[in-house]
Amino acid sequence: MRLLARLVPLASAALLSACASASNPTATSASATGAGTKVQPAVGWSETRTRSAAAERGSYRGDFSHYPAAAELKDRLVREHGFDRGELERIFSRIERQQWILDFMNKPTARPSTTPTGAWDRYRAKFVTDANIASGLRFWRQYDAVLDRASARYGVPPEYIVAIIGVETRWGSYMGKHRVIDALATIAFDYPRRAEYFTGELESFLIMTRNEGLDPFRPVGSYAGAMGLGQFMPSSFLRYAVDFDGDGRRDLWNPVDAIGSVANYFAGHGWRTGEAVTVRAQASGSGAQAMKTGFDTRYSPADLRRAGINAASTGGADEVSLIRLDAKGGYQYWLGLPNFYVITRYNHSSYYAMAVHQLAQELRTRRGLPGPVVTQRVEGAGEPPL
Repeated sequence: MRLLARLVPLASAALLSACASASNPTATSASATGAGTKVQPAVGWSETRTRSAAAERGSYRGDFSHYPAAAELKDRLVREHGFDRGELERIFSRIERQQWILDFMNKPTARPSTTPTGAWDRYRAKFVTDANIASGLRFWRQYDAVLDRASARYGVPPEYIVAIIGVETRWGSYMGKHRVIDALATIAFDYPRRAEYFTGELESFLIMTRNEGLDPFRPVGSYAGAMGLGQFMPSSFLRYAVDFDGDGRRDLWNPVDAIGSVANYFAGHGWRTGEAVTVRAQASGSGAQAMKTGFDTRYSPADLRRAGINAASTGGADEVSLIRLDAKGGYQYWLGLPNFYVITRYNHSSYYAMAVHQLAQELRTRRGLPGPVVTQRVEGAGEPPL
């Protein structure tokens, strides 16, 4: 979640392929078919000092030992957060630079097509499948009471919590296998375009592991440092992770804490309880093709009507975004309502948010719940929205 702007088109699909399934060293992977297990503190911060005799003698080495940015971060951690400098030196001496991450991030991206190619259908097919729906329903049934409690507390429908975890990690089956500290440091210190953001994430990660009593070399995750069932970045952990099972620890590898944390993340970004997410629209004439589209656009209903874009409703919103999906047979147009924007706070991609939304709707339908309460049919717009 909240990965690089450049990597947004890769979103969770690339995340999943880059982070082949592996058990988290801090715990047994909690899949949708097994009981959730908690991340154990294992080796805490106080014990890391025994791991490097060379470091104890003051001979601090490591892939980033001579990087000025690494020295600046250590200075800030000591000055602003009360870290022990010797402890930081020992930790930094063990961080390993991952060239493959830089190579992956530097891969060229395809230029967007100016005509429909069916890209949306291919993207959707990665997530909204019969197998995924079946797995999501199993997860929902297993954690039904927890999801109901999270929904009641934070106002987020269960199907969206389930869908996010499904799109991110297939309900805990693909949580990544790369040491988080290595991934964050590699991007922070050797990828200048995103250095500021990832330096902050590495700072948050070290604060997180200290606060939670975790060995900073134990957590594993995605190539960009996202962690747990919900793939939180460290700064999101500090802001939004919750102890939802009441054991005194925030553990995103535990499904119960992950469910509560995803719901809290949505609520913290302004989820509007009971409101729609997106509405299908009709486009007539050539005006729509000239409009800028995407989750971050803002149009009044009058603006859209003048461009030949009409919908049955805007869900009461004064401004909406205009979403264009490159579907087979031509472009689809949708209006993104405030809750759609909230989903994009998880991953800055319209396709990502729509995949989460449509998976959530399929799960809700298969669960037999009344509704839908988050989509509206547009008369004459073709197939009904999911």
